Amino acid sequence: MSNLEPDPAEVVCDEQPAPSILVLEPREVPLGGPRAMTVRRTLPQRARSLIGAWCFVDHYGPDDVAETGGMVVPPHPHTGLQTVSWLFEGEIEHRDSTGAHQLVRPGELNLMTAGTGIQHSEVSTPTTKRLHGAQLWVALPDADRRTAPFFEHTEPQPVAFGAATVRVFIGSLPGIGDATARVFSPLVAAQIDLSAGAEVELAVDPRFEHGLLVDAGVATIDDVAIPTAHLAFAPTGRSTLRIAAGEAPLRALLIGGEPLGEPIVMWWNFIGRDHDEIVGFRSAWQAEVIEGTTPAETFGRVEGWPGSALPAPVLPGIRLKPRE
Repeated sequence: MSNLEPDPAEVVCDEQPAPSILVLEPREVPLGGPRAMTVRRTLPQRARSLIGAWCFVDHYGPDDVAETGGMVVPPHPHTGLQTVSWLFEGEIEHRDSTGAHQLVRPGELNLMTAGTGIQHSEVSTPTTKRLHGAQLWVALPDADRRTAPFFEHTEPQPVAFGAATVRVFIGSLPGIGDATARVFSPLVAAQIDLSAGAEVELAVDPRFEHGLLVDAGVATIDDVAIPTAHLAFAPTGRSTLRIAAGEAPLRALLIGGEPLGEPIVMWWNFIGRDHDEIVGFRSAWQAEVIEGTTPAETFGRVEGWPGSALPAPVLPGIRLKPRE
């Protein structure tokens, strides 16, 4: 998914100290025009920029496609990251400049590694009546962010674990399973479903920071309630994570990873390390794809898209630099 904000803020991500459980509130971001689908964004924000290498979390739906028009995101670029697409309802068609053309449905993973540069489009299919899911980004470590772009699709199987049903789609959870998708830093991501009033205790890596995005119901960790659409953050040092459901069934996404340990600059759909890199990515996108004045060497082409790609927003009139 693209960040379609017309005036995207420059974001420099670094780890910040936090209490045991920090509950992050979402902010609403419309994607597009008057009939835009609205997403709820919980990362990045002022209180927390990263959870491990996870640097961006959008949560959307359930949306009535007849009212919102669904998801129609034209070709747009990415650098230095991986996009993770995960659905609860509906179906999305993905195309990218590696030649990948793939549908993603509930319980399936689309993982796109941008590396040095990629472009892709995402459109909800004509048969989709309701659209509901999450889009997450993972920042690539400096040592791996210049890898060639590639795409993976996997279908992780649900596993009964105590009172929960768990689908591990990135990394691994002890006693539950391992995902096959390729990542470049120690990470985990899983969907967790609990019936009303139930709880589960998960063994987790104490080196990891963890986040819990609540999709449905209310979760509790350490007697801290996490409402629907909110994201809970737990710092490193935990070997277990006990998650309880409230009076309604709970569905949530658990994410986590070792602290990235690298400040990153994120602006629009690009991740870099300084101002000049972001300027270079934007210039290459405009010249190669929007204006067509140079060969498409960085971002390639998306075959089969009937219209134009998204132009990059105007850069702010200041030099992008880390916040102290």
